[in-house]
Amino acid sequence: MRKRTGGVIRLSFSIEKPLWEKLQGLIKEEGYANRSEFIRDLIRDKLVEKQWEENEEAIGTITFVYNHHYPKLNDKLLDIQHKFLSVILTTTHIHLDHSLCAETVLVKGKAHQIQNLCNTIRKQKGVLHASISISSTGRNLI
Repeated sequence: MRKRTGGVIRLSFSIEKPLWEKLQGLIKEEGYANRSEFIRDLIRDKLVEKQWEENEEAIGTITFVYNHHYPKLNDKLLDIQHKFLSVILTTTHIHLDHSLCAETVLVKGKAHQIQNLCNTIRKQKGVLHASISISSTGRNLI
């Protein structure tokens, strides 16, 4: 390992040929210009995952689809969002058709609070699907 100007470190590692070929395929398939960018993104993904496991501050979106005709579901969803005001930054409501709606909730807070919010929404009768996209505040990714 050798340090280069600008804080960049050049390194090498060993990898089995079949795994290297799969790596080359992934790099090409995902449109990366080089292996370095691909590997940096893999490391950042792992760091974000670790931040969530360690319940650090994070950002994310929760997207869910529900049938708004389900009895009292709108009231329950509003109550849930009010209970989680400390992590909700904003919401977007979308009418998909006469019965179905979608909401996207932008969140920032402790990882477990965000996961708890998503799980609470997901458990409501009438919610057809809920997913969470997690990220980092970026403070520990450089």
